Amino acid sequence: MSRINKNVVLALLTLTSSAFLLFQLYYYKHYLSTKNGAGLSKSKGSRIGFDSTQWEGWFRIAENMGFQCLKIESKDPRLDGIDSLSGTEIPLHYICKLATHAIHLVVFHERSGNYLWHGHLRLKRHIDRKFVPFRKLQFGRYPGAFDRPELQQVAVDGLEVLIPKDPMHFLEEIPHSRFIECRYKEARAFFQQYLDDNTVEAMAFRKSAKELLQLAAKTLNKLGVQFWLSSGTCLGWYRQCNIIPYSRDVDLGIFIQDYKPDIILAFQDAGLPLKHKFGKVEDSLELSFQGKDDVKLDIFFFYEETDHMWNGGTQAKTGKKFKYLFPKFTLCWTEFVDMKVHVPCETIEYIEANYGKTWKIPVKTWDWKHSPPNVQPNGIWPISEWDEVIQLY
Repeated sequence: MSRINKNVVLALLTLTSSAFLLFQLYYYKHYLSTKNGAGLSKSKGSRIGFDSTQWEGWFRIAENMGFQCLKIESKDPRLDGIDSLSGTEIPLHYICKLATHAIHLVVFHERSGNYLWHGHLRLKRHIDRKFVPFRKLQFGRYPGAFDRPELQQVAVDGLEVLIPKDPMHFLEEIPHSRFIECRYKEARAFFQQYLDDNTVEAMAFRKSAKELLQLAAKTLNKLGVQFWLSSGTCLGWYRQCNIIPYSRDVDLGIFIQDYKPDIILAFQDAGLPLKHKFGKVEDSLELSFQGKDDVKLDIFFFYEETDHMWNGGTQAKTGKKFKYLFPKFTLCWTEFVDMKVHVPCETIEYIEANYGKTWKIPVKTWDWKHSPPNVQPNGIWPISEWDEVIQLY
């Protein structure tokens, strides 16, 4: 490693300290203003965090120190749901270089799910591709979502800087932070073709389903169990950025290796009694819990084979087993009903497996045994096992 001039080191540390300071100031400015009721409503398209003059001030300081700086901006995704405001741009990345050294400042913005988000490092046409080796920059290959970190002040070579209080947790989040936005443009097009159901019944169901999803997420997060939006709940997010009002339930997926025996007790303690339990941990496990207002929570456990994933289904009256095949997928974050939740990164493949190529067309009559294109028979449970694998409450 080549020796670095002491002045360059001090300049780098000063800028890094400034970056963390800006982050903390943004963090507490918005947090305190929102907590005290001083912040503007997000539903009205308020911008969150530093205004442009504060960021530009940091930009000028860096340039006055001899750095060459590059700013990456893009439209604010938090305003995509508000069509008239979707063109507003916000700063996403600042890159400043001095000689052969560079600082990459990633701007974190608060989202309504009480988490932090950073945008994609997407280079516009006029940007010099040789400004820095962009391919080596860790942040920005895709948008990312992170838990809100608590910051602490530490000294580095005599310089006070701010870092996450739990740096290991922050670093562990990085490789799993990929974020997918809801497709508001496509959702608007969907509702132009198929009018949204805004009846009292539909609004009441969406409210109950949202509360049930939030309670389920809180319960599973306490257990440390990773989950994602599945089946009709995933379709609602991807197709219309909302809960499908005629779905009548909330659907979640969990990898079977993440199963914990105390899941049932944890949901019962949260006020959600077990409605049915089908299958067993080794094969076709499925849990259903009863929420309020006759809205139920279905949890499907996914099993991995060599070239595909699958979850099972059981017909209580006959003991017939069914298998639903999915191409292999990974998990990304998204925002749904004011929550940071997981969805399959390969979303379109996941949805088409479950609903076919015509998934854009609403279907209100659905037979779980025959309608999904990815369903296939999977044998019959032996009668001797029914007491274990078919439990109704």
